[in-house]
Amino acid sequence: MASSKAAAFPLSRRQLLMGGAALGLSTASLGLRPAWANPWGQANPYPKGVETGPEVSLAIRRESLPIDGRAARPISINGTSPGPLIRLKEGQDAVLRVTNLLEEPTSIHWHGLILPAEQDGVPGVSFAGIEPGETFTYRFPVRQSGTYWYHSHSGMQEQLGHAGPLIIDAAEREPFRYDREHVLLLTDWTFEDPASVFRNLKTAEGYYNFQERTIADFLADARADGFADTARMRAMWARMRMSSRDIADVTGSTYTYLLNGHAPGENWTALFQPGERVRLRVINGSAMSYFDVRIPGLKMTVVAADGQPVQPVPVDEFRIGVAETYDVLVTPEADTAYTLFAEAMDRSGYASGTLAPREGMTAAIPERRRIADRGMEAMGAHGGMDHASMPGMDHASIPGMDHASMEGMDHASMPDMDHSGMAGMDHASMEDMDHANMPGMDHGAAPPSGGGEGAMLPAGVAQPGSQYDQAGIGIDPDERRVLVYRDLKAFTPWPDRREPGRELELHLTGNMERYMWSFDGKKFSEVTGPIHFRKDERLRLILINDTMMEHPIHLHGMWMELENGAGELIPRKHTLNIKPGERVSALITADAEGSWAFHCHLLYHMDAGMFRVVKVS
Repeated sequence: MASSKAAAFPLSRRQLLMGGAALGLSTASLGLRPAWANPWGQANPYPKGVETGPEVSLAIRRESLPIDGRAARPISINGTSPGPLIRLKEGQDAVLRVTNLLEEPTSIHWHGLILPAEQDGVPGVSFAGIEPGETFTYRFPVRQSGTYWYHSHSGMQEQLGHAGPLIIDAAEREPFRYDREHVLLLTDWTFEDPASVFRNLKTAEGYYNFQERTIADFLADARADGFADTARMRAMWARMRMSSRDIADVTGSTYTYLLNGHAPGENWTALFQPGERVRLRVINGSAMSYFDVRIPGLKMTVVAADGQPVQPVPVDEFRIGVAETYDVLVTPEADTAYTLFAEAMDRSGYASGTLAPREGMTAAIPERRRIADRGMEAMGAHGGMDHASMPGMDHASIPGMDHASMEGMDHASMPDMDHSGMAGMDHASMEDMDHANMPGMDHGAAPPSGGGEGAMLPAGVAQPGSQYDQAGIGIDPDERRVLVYRDLKAFTPWPDRREPGRELELHLTGNMERYMWSFDGKKFSEVTGPIHFRKDERLRLILINDTMMEHPIHLHGMWMELENGAGELIPRKHTLNIKPGERVSALITADAEGSWAFHCHLLYHMDAGMFRVVKVS
């Protein structure tokens, strides 16, 4: 959704290069970089008015802007929503002056940046927020490079368009070459008030799910799997008061999916010359939506994840969780157009644009896939746990439990199962608990070589219960080559090679029917203090998803080194996608003193309670 000044968008390439500034536009804010810009991270001759560092001024307001041809009032930043591309350079001291012209407090969090805690932009955690009429100046050294983004951490402003891309050029030459680049920011927009969306989710499970199963689906499953198995599976879902098609909480029934602020029919266009190597910086800046990204007819090579270089991975498609970023290289040889296609994970809609040698060209939209059903693999949220031997957990006495069909069941979302009040389950005391050593808790981990019973796995080894070789629900690995977490290897080893000194295990918990989300069974409003990291310690964070939904977990201020089995080349990430029933781990060097937010990046999950504070001291 461009500003009203951009009514003629898309502009021709000549207009972009010669006249964009005169129209109040910049090539950066449109996601396009001039062909004559030096792509190697050195000083670039951008036209006057582009939001490049080290000093940038940003004004935040509500204003009337068209979205998908309809009148809307998003939050704008410097007149556009999403906001302009901000471009900094590694080694600079950034100065970003943010003026709040809203009638409510606001903030900006610089997602994925390593900076002082007071500059991180989370009201109530690291600073007080920006009051109406106030200007707050963020100042911090830029100590990294890559593809990042920024967004509000105040209320539900992010859902109203308060977000934008942030690119940091490297001080030294990057390990891959390219001729031009484009930024692709994916967002989800609703014409509803975000507060109304949240109330609807609290009112009725599946409120936005218009793709529920039908009698025809049941009969088709019965023909394929047999009537008894199909009936048993449906009964299990009914007892949990959930649907096997609860893939996304908020769907295309209310969302319009946008690419750089533009709906599919507006044909946002990225230009190339045949034979060029083009870098696409893909950012998922949505509030709630996962996307599956592909360019039919073009192979993509993944070269960076969450801003950090990785060893090249050729793929046809990749899933990008909320708040993640991926950089890919493509080399279109033909003088033809290609579709930039980002399909919502629940198949309820898509964002799209065009990669083309000239403006006005289009390519076909690929055949849409049907919504998938969650099955037994998603119900393995307690996989490996021996609940019968857990203190206070007598499943045999729980009414309505069909033990013949319990395998893999997500107990956290079962009706009438309030884990916070179950005998013997004191969630208030679970913080910092090592579940791997609890009686009856068998996560399937074999003792590591050279270690005795209860010894920790060596650094870099994948956790038993991880699903790093799986792309996720709705993806057919035989249909095309899809990126998985197992593919990601850092370009070089990270400096801190210490083994972890301790493990911290947290469970992702929730109740879909009541729309309550939490860590270790407690909402943020129910916890009594922060999670403590010791300054400069090396620790392993283990995350176990006891729910039947995906959760993109984001730690502010520090990197998480995903233990995906790559040994010393495990990749650094700022956001980890945790699939239903999955157990993952990451190594953390707690070198960032202060208080930091730690939360699910699904906006309504965070607001419902899946949020904690990590204190490094």
